[in-house]
Amino acid sequence: MVKKKVGTGGNNKRRLAGKGPTPKAEDRTYHPAAKRKKAAAKKGKPAKAGTKRPGTRDSRRSTEQSGVGDGARSKAVARTPRSASRETPLEEDIIVGRNPVLEALRAEMPSRKVLMARGIDIDDRVREIVELAREKKIPIEECARRELDAYPAHQGIALRIAPYVYKEFDDVRGKVEGVPLFVALDGVTDPRNLGAIVRSACAFGAHGVVVPERRSAGMSAVAWKASAGAAARTPVTQIRNLVATIQEVQKEGYFVIGLDADGEALIGELAAATEPLLLIVGGEGKGLSRLVREHCDLVVSIPMSSEMESLNASIAAAIALFSISEKRKAIK
Repeated sequence: MVKKKVGTGGNNKRRLAGKGPTPKAEDRTYHPAAKRKKAAAKKGKPAKAGTKRPGTRDSRRSTEQSGVGDGARSKAVARTPRSASRETPLEEDIIVGRNPVLEALRAEMPSRKVLMARGIDIDDRVREIVELAREKKIPIEECARRELDAYPAHQGIALRIAPYVYKEFDDVRGKVEGVPLFVALDGVTDPRNLGAIVRSACAFGAHGVVVPERRSAGMSAVAWKASAGAAARTPVTQIRNLVATIQEVQKEGYFVIGLDADGEALIGELAAATEPLLLIVGGEGKGLSRLVREHCDLVVSIPMSSEMESLNASIAAAIALFSISEKRKAIK
């Protein structure tokens, strides 16, 4: 019977001996560096330490870092910043679901194409969608259901809408008939609030809604839906700088009103309601920004009970527009 040897845990003379430091690359016969050293010795030229074989990853890295290489490679190394791709604007938006698509078509939302999954269950909503699309000459394209699976609750149907075309504020002001009334948004970032404000502006006789290019919601599919079709009748204009726009319209005789919970007066006491007006609505939670507030002719608030701190931006805008429209009706 052979006696089984038991390990010692490396604590006696049979413990493993170390092999010493790892040899240099050129001293390892199987390594490419050793072959280059041998080839250089045959030619009578000493091999330089650290020389990289052309075409290897290390040689490419060293070439890129040092800037050495042909012009094409140097240009390739200069990469585009990551942020550049994020700044590319979306060319179109998409609405999914039978009810949302039907509502969008009824509201005459500018549309590019209806996408319909093959084998979709046909109901009254789908029939009306097809009828409206044909009536408005919007293409209907069948697609595999998996193409729509990236969008939750698509129900087998989607609508691609075209980007909203903003009007020029100068052009819209120039076409106003009667006493001008515009609504400007200061930091309103929720597209649902934007759509609701456009709807209120249309309902109470405002001539347009003004939104800044930055830090503001845009006319996306969500905003279109929230406007309930009003965006097709009330123009939305986009400006670069709200403070500069305030100063511009003030020179034209507009009275600029800021709407804020800490206003100097109540909206119902506004004596300038019948003058050319620019009503500015502050953002959700933050209200008016400091610079915008400083440039307003007057900051007004909506009377509320002490238990309520503030109103939603779109609700506050609706109340203010209603109050202004009532005062203008009384004058007429």
